[in-house]
Amino acid sequence: MRSILFPDVPAGAFDEFLPGASQASARKAPWTPGDGPLPALYLSHGAPPLFDDPEWMRQLHAWALSMPKPRAILIISAHWESAPLALSSSAANVTPVYDFYGFAPRYYTMRYDTPDASELARRVVATLPDTQRPYEHPSRGLDHGAWVPLKVMYPNADIPVLQLSLPTHDPTSLIELGRRLRPLREEGVLIIGSGFMTHGLPFVTREMLLENKAPAWSRDFDAWAAQALARGDVEELCRYADVAPGMPYAHPTVDHFIPLFVTLGAATDPEQPASTAIDGYMMGLSKRSVQVA
Repeated sequence: MRSILFPDVPAGAFDEFLPGASQASARKAPWTPGDGPLPALYLSHGAPPLFDDPEWMRQLHAWALSMPKPRAILIISAHWESAPLALSSSAANVTPVYDFYGFAPRYYTMRYDTPDASELARRVVATLPDTQRPYEHPSRGLDHGAWVPLKVMYPNADIPVLQLSLPTHDPTSLIELGRRLRPLREEGVLIIGSGFMTHGLPFVTREMLLENKAPAWSRDFDAWAAQALARGDVEELCRYADVAPGMPYAHPTVDHFIPLFVTLGAATDPEQPASTAIDGYMMGLSKRSVQVA
């Protein structure tokens, strides 16, 4: 059976995708100050099944190619919650975190060996106040909310990458964190919040797995979020736990939604409309991904 859950060859679709994507990425012009600030992104990141989903890989890679090649990438993933703030190791070629379970052995050997990110670490620390400056974890690599999508978007692994922990669930505080990081965009740093627009894994059914049939709670939450993002309604988005349809099924835990608020904070104007780069569903979960200028 050939599907993202039961592939004939685990990550075989990635193997087919890689040569062309690598060549296209190598041709991409690097960011220059004349390009202006890079956008800030919120992406639905997938897990190992992303490497067996040709359409989603094409969408993510096309999104990356639509922007200048970043000088560096700072990513905030749902899978690292830590307060006080922490940064992943800035050393080159750090072993990724294989924070997923029950998949084929192939996925636990895949790597994303990126260059030294010491300069990015210094810039991140410099943008934050003394009371919020992160410490650098000496050995922590990128978790799958970071390295899995980035391996598709930037397959040549030739851009320095750091991961910043999620220090709180409070939307207002995360927006302020994004605001502090905003100047990095003017230096060619791509800021990414990595989550999943709906993430009701405890409520995923066999039908959703095999037929990718989105349930009402996933469709309703996605439509609500899409409308609020399209009109730049940050206040409405901040009230998601109380007003969003489909809660709490869409997000029984909030970790996959709240990286969005760092992205919004990093926008030049958090209340400007966000543009959708990717929509649709995977296993019934919304993979909506957006960018703000």
